[in-house]
Amino acid sequence: MTPERFHTLVEAYGADPRRWPQHERADALAWARAHRALADTVLEAALELDAWLARDMVAPPARALVEQIIDSAPVAVPAQTNAQSTRRRRFWWSGAAFAGVGLAGALAGALAMSIMLTGNTLTTGYGARQDAGQDALHDVTHESSYSGTSFGGSNADWGDE
Repeated sequence: MTPERFHTLVEAYGADPRRWPQHERADALAWARAHRALADTVLEAALELDAWLARDMVAPPARALVEQIIDSAPVAVPAQTNAQSTRRRRFWWSGAAFAGVGLAGALAGALAMSIMLTGNTLTTGYGARQDAGQDALHDVTHESSYSGTSFGGSNADWGDE
């Protein structure tokens, strides 16, 4: 324990050794016993401050202030009744059912459209239709929905180039 550390301890925690940090208390007391004159000077100044701080008492609040604070506190909201919670649950389920019906309708519509659009099967030269005298690879019927895209084949014959 150094004199500076002892001064810092007493200034921070006061003259009462019970307030000092426990891990430094034994060293500080040993230093105070070894350097009695210097320690007494520091402890006496700290005792005056401790006594002055002990005299300072905070008065308890007035009863009117306590009542004013209690009156201004927020009021607890009563819990929902069973009828209200049942009504909310029913409303939630009806909304979920409405959303489910909408989703089922969208899926049914998408399925119907995919069946309608792909239901017109084409007979291409790669399979079923082969007439005598025609080359099967050049007999390709193009579907009209694909005619403007690269999926339906080329609109121009680039064979001349």
